[in-house]
Amino acid sequence: MKHTVGILAYGSLIDAPDWEIEEVRVQTIKGLFTPFHVEFARSSSKRGGAPTLVPYEGGGHVRAQVLIVDTSVTDATNRLYRRESDKVGTDQHSKHSNNPGPNKVIVRSLECQFGLDVVLYTCFGATIDEPTAVILAQYAIDSVAEAKPGKDGISYLNNAMNAGIETPLSAAYAEEILRRMGTLNLADALEKVMAS
Repeated sequence: MKHTVGILAYGSLIDAPDWEIEEVRVQTIKGLFTPFHVEFARSSSKRGGAPTLVPYEGGGHVRAQVLIVDTSVTDATNRLYRRESDKVGTDQHSKHSNNPGPNKVIVRSLECQFGLDVVLYTCFGATIDEPTAVILAQYAIDSVAEAKPGKDGISYLNNAMNAGIETPLSAAYAEEILRRMGTLNLADALEKVMAS
């Protein structure tokens, strides 16, 4: 019997799932919240060190979507793994590990959630110890010089907030960037950082 399968999106996956997931997506369930706590608690090397959203005990339940996919659990797991490890279009597969390191992409599953048999999500480890708005703002500003266009921390935060994602730190994090850059919105803050 075929399982109903979904992929939980609560970060950049909402706006940019990439073509491997898009080609099997058949529906999106919106207006959900993560069943676990999430915070900007990981410094992402592929985003120039920018803070990204990861499961984090000190965070909060955030707005999310489930991308329903018409494929097997195994295939969906591998597609999600490739998307999160920048290996889309390759034949790379997710490998289980009982003791993953902080930079390993781990795909986990929830059973019987949101009306589906299996819901997959990625679980990166938090790498920012005890994040604060001040620390996050510094990481985000510094990431602009290191990240590819649109992959920096200010853009990531702006996209998350535009998707309605609010963590315990997100408002203060955004305010700290605005205060430092002397701007009224994150788009202007990004432009000012890029020009400096």
